[in-house]
Amino acid sequence: MASLNKAILIGNLTADPELKQTPSGVSVCSFSIGVTRRFKDANGNYQSDFINIVAWRSTAEFITKYFRKGRPICIVGSIQSRSYTDQQGNKRYVTEVVADEASFVDSKQDSQNTAPAFAGTGDFGSAPAYSAPAAPAAQPAAPKFEEIAGDEDLPF
Repeated sequence: MASLNKAILIGNLTADPELKQTPSGVSVCSFSIGVTRRFKDANGNYQSDFINIVAWRSTAEFITKYFRKGRPICIVGSIQSRSYTDQQGNKRYVTEVVADEASFVDSKQDSQNTAPAFAGTGDFGSAPAYSAPAAPAAQPAAPKFEEIAGDEDLPF
């Protein structure tokens, strides 16, 4: 039986991500992103969904180093459901996206024109600058092809 569990999301962080450590020292970061729906409601307004994300290890460290509240982010991961019992003894169910990859959506220039997204905090120091890849060099013109009049020599 085939199965596939892959989520690709682009949205804005609803709060600054905070890096935590498990008792065994593994980095983890939980946060949510707001994702605007592609259609308008009856009043002509767009609605948003708020998706919970959890990232582990180097992905968690990358997110907390380079992303802040309000900044757009692209998350690639899988959907996971789990349950737990809270402190009051109530059974709680959680559905979240476990991030395998996180990447920038806007350019460095775009992020500098709005709220600072790359100010360093914590043990990481200041974040290094990044830039979008340069446009590819102009490609030489494609070779010209000539039309063959008959098709009797074609192998098919």
